[in-house]
Amino acid sequence: MGLVPVVLAVIVLAFSLNDQQGGLGTNLAPAAYSGGYAYATMNTLANAYPHRRPGSPGDRALASYIAGQFRGDGFTVSTDSFLGRTVDGSRSLENVVGVRAGLTAGSIVVVADRSSLRSPDRVGLSGTAVLLELARLISGETQQRTIVLASTSGSAGAAGAVRLAKTLQQPVDAVIALGDMAGTSLREPLVVPWSNGQDVAPPVLRNTMAAALAAQTSLPAGSTGLAGQIAHLAFPMAASEQAPFGDSGDPAVLLSTSSEQGPAANESTSLGSISGFGAAVTQAISALDSGPELQAPSSYLSFDGKSIPAWAVRFLVLTMIVAVLGATIDGLARARRRGHPITRWVVWVLSAALPFALAALVVFGANVAGLIGSAPPGPVGGGALTLHGGAIALLAVVALVILVGGLWLRPLIVRAIALGPGPFEPYGAGAAAGLLLVLTVVALALWVTNPFAALLLVPALHLWMWIVVPDVRVPTPAMIMLLLAGLAAPVLIALYYAVSLGLDPAQLAWSWVLLLAGGAVGLVSALEWSIVVGCALSVIAIAVRAARQPRPEPVPVTIRGPVSYAGPGSLGGTKSALRR
Repeated sequence: MGLVPVVLAVIVLAFSLNDQQGGLGTNLAPAAYSGGYAYATMNTLANAYPHRRPGSPGDRALASYIAGQFRGDGFTVSTDSFLGRTVDGSRSLENVVGVRAGLTAGSIVVVADRSSLRSPDRVGLSGTAVLLELARLISGETQQRTIVLASTSGSAGAAGAVRLAKTLQQPVDAVIALGDMAGTSLREPLVVPWSNGQDVAPPVLRNTMAAALAAQTSLPAGSTGLAGQIAHLAFPMAASEQAPFGDSGDPAVLLSTSSEQGPAANESTSLGSISGFGAAVTQAISALDSGPELQAPSSYLSFDGKSIPAWAVRFLVLTMIVAVLGATIDGLARARRRGHPITRWVVWVLSAALPFALAALVVFGANVAGLIGSAPPGPVGGGALTLHGGAIALLAVVALVILVGGLWLRPLIVRAIALGPGPFEPYGAGAAAGLLLVLTVVALALWVTNPFAALLLVPALHLWMWIVVPDVRVPTPAMIMLLLAGLAAPVLIALYYAVSLGLDPAQLAWSWVLLLAGGAVGLVSALEWSIVVGCALSVIAIAVRAARQPRPEPVPVTIRGPVSYAGPGSLGGTKSALRR
């Protein structure tokens, strides 16, 4: 009966689909854009400034050069020096912003990061080269909207973009982040709309950029599948320059040949790529300049050219959680009537989460104590992560805390619980009720803040119930399949990010530490997912105990009824029976 509202929610979801607005067009061709000039500029800058780690002398010298070029092209130039968090620790960074006023309110912002952790990293300067070519083009034109060209520093972690997003003068109509513009290896999607929150760039901005790219390069922008979109909205981890602007409420996309992962260390450059991608940016700016005001970023899913709004997903997820919640309340009432204590089982489940919660607290404590000096404000790709001695030591401490908590602290709590009244074994109505209660409560807590994160727990809620409820006995192979199916969504998302960001297992573990230390993942969220891990371990314990339980013998039928024969004459008194 609890699944009946789910059917209604699916119907509502189907009727909530909206057609996406197409991209803005323009009649002006970007003929004045010179890909050859941009390509030559990229090589010249790479030779003149090969070492550009964030905050280094080479980075600052290039910033001064860009400021001079902006001034020469008639832009009003300002510089912003600030202390930013990078993978090298806190560094003094500088943003260079050139502004050319338009005729109406609103601005179009084009941003490129000039710093790099590698040397000379020619392809990493392709965005800066296109930025300087745009300054040359725009210097001789009159724009409806104000054009803002920004050169940031910070490289991995987007410290400069975070600062710029906080200091931009509003209103901002659109932000275009220039990534790898000259690479030879293409990795979709070429237009990246994600932020480090639940907001996504509006479809009209994405489609405008995609249409310009198709017109100038004949390349499709590509898209992220439904599973990848849920991953980005459930665990927002965008490692590229557009992400901070989306968090600030500004429509922003990244254009890059290597998507959000960034170019490889030995990526070769292509004149054709920087010509086509730069022309696409020029066309998109022209279309946005003459077009209407864009909507703010919002939370939605794209499917077959249509948008699924977040409220419809939220309603569907709630109905699927409530279905299990209703069964859990019924199970709690039955367990209480049969004399099973529930509180001790809730404590038992939470004790399994304790080691992971302590590990998260250790990371937060180490960051407060200043032991993690290289925690950038956002996620970083694998090419920017280097595990030094301090990182390895902290990972070892975190692993030790989890090990000690699981092998020593939790058994102490379990032994204390076992001293209570009644038998205590991880199997039965009390254990099932306590586990489902904790799991549904944490799912509802996640749903309040992020329905896409709660969606990842829905399979576990529905499938693990068949494992823990003692009235239902499924074969051991089926138990294993149900357990793995419940874990599949979070595990696949972890693998998705490892692949998309180019992280090996050690880098993936260290990136989680940096997300906690840098504030990209909050303490409350870390504790919630620690409880989820504790629930998974509790399900395993119950499944192991259930597999050892002898199967009950079938009860023989001793009363005649619908199982046997209950037709006319079976009880006597009918005409057919009297004639006998």
